[in-house]
Amino acid sequence: MEFKRPDPKIVKEFESFSTPTISDALDKLGIPGGCHGIMPVVSGVKMAGTAYTIRYVPTGAVKGTVGDYIDDVLPGDVVVLDNNGRTDCTVWGDILTVTAKMKGIAGTVIDGVCRDIPTILEEKYPIFSRGRFMMTGKDRIMVEATQVMVSIGKTQVKPGDILIGDDSGVVVVPQEMAPKVLETARSIEEAENFIVGAVRSGLSLKEAREKFGYHTLQTKKA
Repeated sequence: MEFKRPDPKIVKEFESFSTPTISDALDKLGIPGGCHGIMPVVSGVKMAGTAYTIRYVPTGAVKGTVGDYIDDVLPGDVVVLDNNGRTDCTVWGDILTVTAKMKGIAGTVIDGVCRDIPTILEEKYPIFSRGRFMMTGKDRIMVEATQVMVSIGKTQVKPGDILIGDDSGVVVVPQEMAPKVLETARSIEEAENFIVGAVRSGLSLKEAREKFGYHTLQTKKA
């Protein structure tokens, strides 16, 4: 699948916004972006980077491998693993964690599970998944394709899209919409900061919300 990488400056800017703010911006623009059911393994770490996608399928009579794709992933990328939501076998463990951290990879997002949690916690490596389970994916699943369109938490991810993760979960920003999403996120965050400031200055929450249009900040534009 042909793709170009987003401007690194744009990816960097997303680091300053929380996933709830970006999610509200996506809602306002009518873009689906939240990865349902995908949560952090390590608390307190932030992730923002460019999607490098891998799609898994069950093995058949001829068994493939879980892949050595990590050698092709660049610093700042996010490894995006579509294992169709399976929780009975893993697609990520300690060897991949150490390798990814050494390469400067931004993080990993899995529609499935991971294992070797102590190493992930020790490395403070940003990884987001449906949970944890010890059983290997070897001889159970195989790489079908890399750098293709995949699904994570029922949200489409294309190579080159921008993924942001924090303690609230993961959102996907389509690369072609990234500048508009950034602009919208800025305006939402500014309004919410004004609301907090107004409350601190003595306004009631109702008054502050009405003044700065809180209830329609995320409402899709007509």
